[in-house]
Amino acid sequence: MRPSFSLGIEEEYQTIDPVTRDLRSHIETEMLAEGKLRLQERVKAEMHTSVVEVGTRICRNIDEAREDIYELRREMIKLAREHHLELVAGATHPFADWRTQQIYPDPRYHQVVKDLQLVARANLIFGLHVHVGIEDREAAIRIMNAMRYFLPHIMALATNSPFWLGLNTGYKGYRAKVFENFPRTGIPDAFSSYSEFENYVSLLVRTNCIDNAKKIWWDIRPHPFFNTIEVRACDIPLRAEETIAIAALIQATAAYLYRLHAANQDYRQYARPLLMENKFRAVRYGLDGMLIDFGRQQEVPERDLLEEYLLLIDREVDELGSREAIDGIRKIMKTGTGADRQLKVFEDSKGDLKAVVDYMAEETRAGL
Repeated sequence: MRPSFSLGIEEEYQTIDPVTRDLRSHIETEMLAEGKLRLQERVKAEMHTSVVEVGTRICRNIDEAREDIYELRREMIKLAREHHLELVAGATHPFADWRTQQIYPDPRYHQVVKDLQLVARANLIFGLHVHVGIEDREAAIRIMNAMRYFLPHIMALATNSPFWLGLNTGYKGYRAKVFENFPRTGIPDAFSSYSEFENYVSLLVRTNCIDNAKKIWWDIRPHPFFNTIEVRACDIPLRAEETIAIAALIQATAAYLYRLHAANQDYRQYARPLLMENKFRAVRYGLDGMLIDFGRQQEVPERDLLEEYLLLIDREVDELGSREAIDGIRKIMKTGTGADRQLKVFEDSKGDLKAVVDYMAEETRAGL
């Protein structure tokens, strides 16, 4: 049976002091409690108390996803301001120091800190997670295997973390470099079947590496509790419209790969070390870099590869009714990613990181 290709989108936001522009904990306020009253389970805390996460309902199509994520952003911006905070969508804060951040008082997060120590405390990053409904678990594994190839292309589009601890890192997506200090991260190996994946998880649980499969934090994974594949590789974009464009691209990619799978075909598989070369290039250079075309065995500008990519999934875009959302990909290619725009403000303001935070807050509200 054809998958639903339903969508679920999760965004992680920064809570900011409007005076200092530094991260500020929301825990001393009633922001989260009131958020749960208004939005129920669509809002929750994260490990650091200056992070708040929202998640859409299960959305049948990209239009429902757009409506839901726009509503969530609007409500969270309103809630933050009611509690004298600003909400910012950025994958790292330009100058905040993770050493001053509190951990949310939840046994689950304290266990992560106990296990991972400084690596967990330093993980002050903010991501975008996109779920695509693929109910057949064997099909989900096949699609996950093939989609690994496209992750660097998608990550380059989503880059929105050029700064860390007050420094221009030289990376467009530095969040990925912070997160790779966690175990079980990055692009996974391919699995021959869902049962092979289950055996892997079972071994880790049995040997006390993890207590459940949610502690597998790969860039893409079959979700352990939902019938979805979850793409976790991306920085949270500045604008909600950019989130929708990237979610639509992920959804259309899954649908394209399912079409191949249903016809007993497959997208060519490449070894993880090769894919990781492209991931490095994506987070280092963003849209302005060169990725490796492994078929041609040569470097190709990322923008040229994205044009080929968009042609590849064009049929699925029409079938899914996501043409308007996918047009947002070309807009990102024209205006630059969040990282590109942050860096321009940094340059124009002669290195004023507070001006960068102000710009990020403005962009977080844009178009809502």
